[in-house]
Amino acid sequence: MLTMKDIVREGHPALREVAEEVALPLSESDKKTLSDMLQFVKNSQDPDLSEKYHLRPGVGVAAPQLGIKKRMLAVHFEDLKGTLYSDGYVNPKIVSHSVEQTYISTGEGCLSVDREVPGIVPRHKRITVKATTLDGAEVKIRLKGYAAVVFQHEIDHLNGIMFYDHINKETPLTPPENATPCDAEQ
Repeated sequence: MLTMKDIVREGHPALREVAEEVALPLSESDKKTLSDMLQFVKNSQDPDLSEKYHLRPGVGVAAPQLGIKKRMLAVHFEDLKGTLYSDGYVNPKIVSHSVEQTYISTGEGCLSVDREVPGIVPRHKRITVKATTLDGAEVKIRLKGYAAVVFQHEIDHLNGIMFYDHINKETPLTPPENATPCDAEQ
């Protein structure tokens, strides 16, 4: 079982490198890693398990956060309309995105960052992602609002980008022009 001790923190080189494409079909080793990542995210949201194993709640995790330089991520969350996103994804790629932007009004956090980083993180309001799921299905997912933010955060990890890299250094708490907060949408 993965725990917080498996999560690498700021300063670890894997967080700043571009992860490598994963060979398909998934090897048993990669399949187990991705399955463990998904279970970790689910466990982190379970009040009893998170307390027992000292897990910080998260909605997603990317392989580089485990020090593994592979293009894999796992998410488990519901968007504001109650749609559940719960799967592991291999070689995810954003194939299109909106010009419109969104953001989480309270800012973003990260399992690999043990400090508060105040600031607005601008994201595309809508994205389309192509990926292969844990069970080997090729998918094309259209995401908007909060779901789009979560996927962009995790895909950034695969490209060596941290969420705070997007924060405007001069005016960190000022929302981008023409952007609406995703947590205010229904």
